[in-house]
Amino acid sequence: MKTEKDRIAPHPVLPAYYGDEEGRRQRVDDMFDSSAKHYDWIVNVMSFGSGTHYRRTALLRAGLAPGMKVLDVGAGTGVVSLPAQKIVGDDGLVVAVDPSKGMLSEATKLGVKHAVMGLGEKLPIEDNVFDFVTMGYALRHVDDLTMLFTEYRRVLKPGGKILVLEISRPGSALGLAALKFYMKKIVPAVTRIARRSSEAEELMRYYWDTIEQCVPPETILAAMDEANVDKSERLVTMGIFSEYRGCKPE
Repeated sequence: MKTEKDRIAPHPVLPAYYGDEEGRRQRVDDMFDSSAKHYDWIVNVMSFGSGTHYRRTALLRAGLAPGMKVLDVGAGTGVVSLPAQKIVGDDGLVVAVDPSKGMLSEATKLGVKHAVMGLGEKLPIEDNVFDFVTMGYALRHVDDLTMLFTEYRRVLKPGGKILVLEISRPGSALGLAALKFYMKKIVPAVTRIARRSSEAEELMRYYWDTIEQCVPPETILAAMDEANVDKSERLVTMGIFSEYRGCKPE
């Protein structure tokens, strides 16, 4: 049986937001629920409108094709589900899974066709169903990386593909300082002024803190290997955008 010592958390406890690991899940869900109606706007502004193109390109680069069945875990408002729907077309299927009722409600308003509440570490999905599992910028919000990737492998068909998109800390001190200033100061301030939401402002501060405190890419790849994900690798774009890829053994 897996113990607390064996668990690979994506980052340590963040006392500014919750007191201990037991309180993390509810606190994070509350932040996303209260900010759901602002989230899509924030993501678009934060990426200067280029996010949709990048996510579509990353999906295609990882092998997503028409007719595939896709599970988008930690789907939020559907920033990955929506381009995936366009790629797979009417003959394919995209199911969005997220623990936040508010985020899924926004996702369906924006055009996500199939939405299910659930956790990535305990997916409400049968074995060997999907051709492709994806996650966009939600890896930092799960409880256990190895359990997450084990669930991915379980719900995939043999040979099925995994794509996890994340923002990683830049390698240089100057790059880190610049990104931190933008993500923790500029984005929350713009959010507060434009959306008049202290909850959304707090979520964006939390967003950066989870990036800054996240385990290194090597730990994420090790969790994939421990979960018996085949051909695990990391592709990096512009020094900060990570694409973790792998597949279920045939």
